[in-house]
This record gives sequence, C-alpha cells and structure tokens, in this order.
Amino acid sequence: MPYVDGFVIPVPNSKRDAYRKLAEMAAPLYKEFGALKVVECWGDDVPDGKLTSFPMAVKKTDDETVVFSWIVWPSKAVRDAGQAKIMNDPRMQMPPDGIPFDGKRMIFGGFEILLEA
Repeated sequence: MPYVDGFVIPVPNSKRDAYRKLAEMAAPLYKEFGALKVVECWGDDVPDGKLTSFPMAVKKTDDETVVFSWIVWPSKAVRDAGQAKIMNDPRMQMPPDGIPFDGKRMIFGGFEILLEA
C-alpha cells in the first residue's frame, strides 16, 4: 500500500530560489531510494486562520511563504529504508549557506493513504 510523507514549511520569500535548488537536488535522490513521486508546492492562496491554519501552524512571518510538500512511496517499508539511506547519503550534505528555512518550524509526518480517487 502506498505511503506518503508530508511536510509544511515556512520559507523566507528571499530564499525561494535556494529552496527550489535544494528541492531539485534532493528529489532525484528520494526517487533513487524508492520514492515514486516528490511534490513541492509554493503557497499561493494560503489564508491566515482565526483558530488554526497553515500559516499559524508554522508561525509564518510576513516575509515568508508556506511550502506544502509530499513524497509518495510504494510502502512504509520502502519509505523507512529510503529515509535511512537518504540520511546517510553524502550527497545530502547541508548547503554551504545552510538550509533555506527554519527546520524547527517544519511540520512533518508519515501517512497511510485512506482514499485515492
């Protein structure tokens, strides 16, 4: 059964290109290690909420945009093995200028697909 890793990240607008470059570098590695699909989405219509919202969840500031991303794997077992390989792969070294977002405010999790239509 397919398995999905999901991410919500606040990225400074000034670092959009650096984020894209990091994503473009990482996506082929995820696919090499078993991912079926890697999707990166730059927020376009992500409203602030009154009780909860994507911006509130990641404590987005005015100069940031919410990025919503997911990786589709064939199964949780493939994901677990792939993630272990990714974390140990020397090609996944931190960029010289550091990662282009505040990792402490990233939300992430693994999900079983309940419905796909």
